[in-house]
Amino acid sequence: MWSDLHELIDRRRAYLISPTPILPHPLAQPSSTPVSPELALTSYTYHQRPPEAICDTLESSSASDEAAELRDGSDPLQTPLVPSFDGALEGYRCEASSSVAARLRDTRASTRQQQQLQSSIADRKHDSDTVNAESSPAKKLRRTSPPHATRAAVDLEGTPPSGSANTLIRTNSAAHPSPQKKVKRASSGYAPPSKYAHLVNKLTDSLASNLICIFVGLNPGIRTATTGHAYNHPSNLFWKLLHKSRCTPRLCRAEEDGDMPSLYDLGLTNIVSRPTKDANELSKAEMDAGVADLEAKIATHKPEAVAVVGKGIWESLWRVRHGTSIKKEQFRYGWQDDNERMGAVKTGESQWPGAKVFVATTTSGLAAGMRPHEKEEIWEKLGDWVQDRRQQRTEETGRLTGGATVNTHS
Repeated sequence: MWSDLHELIDRRRAYLISPTPILPHPLAQPSSTPVSPELALTSYTYHQRPPEAICDTLESSSASDEAAELRDGSDPLQTPLVPSFDGALEGYRCEASSSVAARLRDTRASTRQQQQLQSSIADRKHDSDTVNAESSPAKKLRRTSPPHATRAAVDLEGTPPSGSANTLIRTNSAAHPSPQKKVKRASSGYAPPSKYAHLVNKLTDSLASNLICIFVGLNPGIRTATTGHAYNHPSNLFWKLLHKSRCTPRLCRAEEDGDMPSLYDLGLTNIVSRPTKDANELSKAEMDAGVADLEAKIATHKPEAVAVVGKGIWESLWRVRHGTSIKKEQFRYGWQDDNERMGAVKTGESQWPGAKVFVATTTSGLAAGMRPHEKEEIWEKLGDWVQDRRQQRTEETGRLTGGATVNTHS
């Protein structure tokens, strides 16, 4: 009987931690210990009853005497494995409760892990779909428009075929391109004269004799050629640098280019006359061919100085004069050596040493090789000299720049 009780407790414990009932109980099987029909029937349905009910059944069976002895704490086999039936039953309850609680905790933990794993897989799939979809031009629309607005935009273009949400995004991508990073505009290559043959170049030189300085540009741009005014593109810094360097006492407009000789004793010309979009559309041969005409202009008008507006112009002048390209260590901005004067006349009665040369930075808005303050520092050196020469001329001639006269007698 004692072994049957232990087996009963073990079976009861297995039931509590098992999701399905376990039938039949060994007590229902034939054994050496007589078992009443009531006890056998109870063993089939014990999983629906508490342990106290099982003990009551034992008391009403043919084994009621043994059950009574167990309740009294006596041991028929004189081997007290437990102090009493109540103590064994209480220990069984505690152990079963702990096992059930531990299993419940393990089940909940396993459930949470599965949910986290499924959520992680879903997030990865969503991220992958998002990257694939947002690589298309529909990225901006998906960020800024609600779902109904996206569908409305698609309906305007035509109903897309039935399918996944990706079909909706791909259909709408053509009408709503996403903002692209600002890409540096690729410079153009050489353009033959026929490309801009339809343009009428209205730009003319602004020159006069005995000027303080003549500014030499590369060639007219499209806007400059069509308007007939030098450095007329809004992005060109020529007029701003001319004023900041104090070559002119005020900021002049491109429309005043023809008045520069009479206003401030300054002249304007170019080494190449045909217009292009940018300097890359000119060939080196064209630039070198313009050197002779430029030298002739300087020799005719005899200015005190020539300001070369851009490194490329000076490189062309150097190639023609020296028969080779200028080396990196030979180039410098600012005033050049005295033997580099331009337009010198060495024969005949009217010999002239030529105009001193100042190499300034380019003023084109397409050139980003130098920062604005670096350009201003170079131009200020020219401006200081121009301002001093204008002041000296005013004192010598009694005429202010701009045609006004000044009384030199007190």
